[in-house]
Amino acid sequence: MDTLALLRQVKEGKITPEEAERQLRMQPFVDLGYAKADTHRRIRQGSTEVVYGAGKTPEQAIGIVSALLEGDPGCVLVTRCDDTMAAALGNAFEDSVYYPDARICTVGKPPEPSPNSFVCVVSAGTSDLPVAEEAAVTAESLGSRVERVYDVGVSGIHRLFAKADVIMKARAVVVVAGMEGALPSVVGGLVSVPVIAVPTSVGYGASFGGITALLSMMDSCASDVSVVNIDNGFGAGYIASMIDRRSAPL
Repeated sequence: MDTLALLRQVKEGKITPEEAERQLRMQPFVDLGYAKADTHRRIRQGSTEVVYGAGKTPEQAIGIVSALLEGDPGCVLVTRCDDTMAAALGNAFEDSVYYPDARICTVGKPPEPSPNSFVCVVSAGTSDLPVAEEAAVTAESLGSRVERVYDVGVSGIHRLFAKADVIMKARAVVVVAGMEGALPSVVGGLVSVPVIAVPTSVGYGASFGGITALLSMMDSCASDVSVVNIDNGFGAGYIASMIDRRSAPL
């Protein structure tokens, strides 16, 4: 798209500013052959396109990140990033930061949180930490202030109640749990904001790789609980940050 020509059309009255905005929202992307980098994702959705690292080569990840930064110089996230890919990104971009627990690599400076921003990420157990960290780092990289409340599962529920005052101040809460997946319902009964539940694949045989927790969370009696897919910390952190940014303006 010729952006300058589009702006001249607006100036000359040939198209309306609203029509120009619509065209800008729909384009462009950079065709790399193996990927089409969406350089206008932030215009449409408020955040730069996120790169899913699993299944990609380090060279492909570097190419996509480079295209995104050229079209939209913000903070780019590469999720499900292993050590090899993180090392390659670190060599290619001097402002790359790797979060091994979250399996996320960021390139570029994240936006500053607003003074009112507050997302709380709650996990049932230490075994859920990788998924919880994926959610927390995602929300932070998108511009939210994040408080972590870990290892407060229902088998020792007094640990959760000791942090209830912190959790209740959040604008969105992510709750990560495996096993029977009961924690989101308990948290949902404490807060007046959306709760994004994340079932994890943590548990013994009858947990069926997280399916038990998933079904339990989907059947929650707490009306403010919504559920993402098994081990999808990224999706929960992204949604929580969207809610946070909408409800915590500058």
